[in-house]
Amino acid sequence: MKKTALVTALVLAVGANVAHAAYRLSLSSALSSQDPIVQAMEEASERIAERSDGELTVRVFPSSQLGSDEDVVEQIRSGANAAVLIDAGRLSEYQEELGILSAPYLVESHEDYERITSSDLYRKWVESLAEGSGLRLLNYNWFQGSRHMLTQKLVETPEDLDGVRVRTINSPVWLRTIESMGATPTPLPWSDVYSALQLEAVDGAEAQLTAAEGQNLHEVISHIALTGHIHLMTGLATSEEWYQSLPDDLRTILDEELRRAGDRASQATADAQDAVRERMEAEGVTFTEVDTELFRERVDGVYEELGYDQYRDQLTSGE
Repeated sequence: MKKTALVTALVLAVGANVAHAAYRLSLSSALSSQDPIVQAMEEASERIAERSDGELTVRVFPSSQLGSDEDVVEQIRSGANAAVLIDAGRLSEYQEELGILSAPYLVESHEDYERITSSDLYRKWVESLAEGSGLRLLNYNWFQGSRHMLTQKLVETPEDLDGVRVRTINSPVWLRTIESMGATPTPLPWSDVYSALQLEAVDGAEAQLTAAEGQNLHEVISHIALTGHIHLMTGLATSEEWYQSLPDDLRTILDEELRRAGDRASQATADAQDAVRERMEAEGVTFTEVDTELFRERVDGVYEELGYDQYRDQLTSGE
């Protein structure tokens, strides 16, 4: 989407029916409307409107309707009353250290992120992000699922990824992770993945099961290697200027309801994994259990290369 069109879309989104609410927020996600995360956002929108007596309203835009995550971030920094569900790897452009939250095999379970986001180090980065870039990271408790390799060929070891063009996210930690795992990283917007696989512009993708099903990727891939290389936790980023303009009571409502929604969505996503796998297997997709230690050994150098090794122990110990 061109920037001028994106600006227009955001202005319309935040300005429509403005007479009915003192404060409005457009909430953007690349995920489909069927995803548990988007459904939790919709529920939070209703709760926020109810608790604020209509003074604060949130409208949810799934499937990248407002543009790519990166485009929406640009508009937020330009003052748009919007928020975007985004991983910390992409926020590392503005606060470099945050990229570690998207680093490979950082935690054993998505539940371990609670300890990380309670640490003083994480809180320091959040405030630095707000001060330096104008982006307020409201929370970081939206679990999207564990990332796996989705391909047209059987993948059992890192060597099987040699020469395989794998779609990933366009940020240093994601690119280095996929390259270290043995594949050729190919950054593309999430909304373009289906067509890229269909047209063989890429040979595979790395993604979580719920998002893959939401994009019908089981129609254009035949194998899923259960690498679990990243437990994808994401957060909501909005405009610091807009956030600080909210009265204290509305800010509290927004914070509480979006955090609760993130917790609900994370649990629903975790609960959905087995059912999604069963549906994909019924469609002919082959799931392969792999020795994750082989992949873990490959990506260990990502931490040192990106300067994250100094923070790893602090975060995982919750200091």
